[in-house]
Amino acid sequence: MLAKTSEKEKAIKLRSRGHSLNEISDLLKISKSSASLWLRDVPLSEQARKIIFQKREHARLKSALTHHAQLRKRLDEAEAFADETVSTIKLDKAMSRVMCSILYWCEGEKTNTDKTLTFANSDPKLIATFLAMLRKGFEINEKKLRVCLHLHDYHDEKRQIAFWSRITGIPATQFSKTYNKPHTGKRTKEGYAGCASIRYYDTRIARQVQATARAFLRKTGL
Repeated sequence: MLAKTSEKEKAIKLRSRGHSLNEISDLLKISKSSASLWLRDVPLSEQARKIIFQKREHARLKSALTHHAQLRKRLDEAEAFADETVSTIKLDKAMSRVMCSILYWCEGEKTNTDKTLTFANSDPKLIATFLAMLRKGFEINEKKLRVCLHLHDYHDEKRQIAFWSRITGIPATQFSKTYNKPHTGKRTKEGYAGCASIRYYDTRIARQVQATARAFLRKTGL
C-alpha cells in the first residue's frame, strides 16, 4: 500500500510539472489506467497546462512530418516505377496511333458514322498530348484543324486564345468564334484557362482514329 501511495505522490508531482499520462506511465512503470485514475482530480497549473499543450503540439507536428515523409517516399516509389515503365515504350507511329485513339475514345465526341473528330478538354497537357499523338500517328493537314474555346466572362479572350494557340500549335487564325459560358459569379476558378474543343475536319482520319480504338479494345479483350 505504501509503495502505491509513493507512486501516486510521484505521479502527482510529475503531472504538476506538465508530464502527460503516457510519460508518467512509462516513468513509473504503471498502467495508463492507474495513472488516469490517480490524476483525474488533480488540478493543473497554468504552466503545467502550457507544457502539456506544447508537448501535444510537438507530437502532432512530429506525426504530421512522419506521415508526410512516408507519403513522399511512396510517391517517389510510384514515380520511379512510372519512369521505368515509360522508358521501355517505343513511341513509334503505331504506338502513337493507339495512344491518340484511346485518348479520343475516352474524351472525344463519338457519332454513329465516325464522321467527326472533336476532342474537348480543359487540361492543357491532355490537349497537347492528344495533338502530339494525332500528328505523329496520322497524316494530317494542319489547315483542317480548328479550335473553339469555351470561356467564362472573367476570361480575357485574346489572352486565352494566345495561350491555347501556344499549347496546341494551331494559329489563332484557325480559332472559331468563342463560346461564352454563363457564369454565376459565385466562384472564379483560379488558374482555369477555359476549355478547348479541337476539331479536325477529315472524315477519313476521324474514322481511322475511332476504328483504331475499337480494334485495340477488341485485341486486348476488353
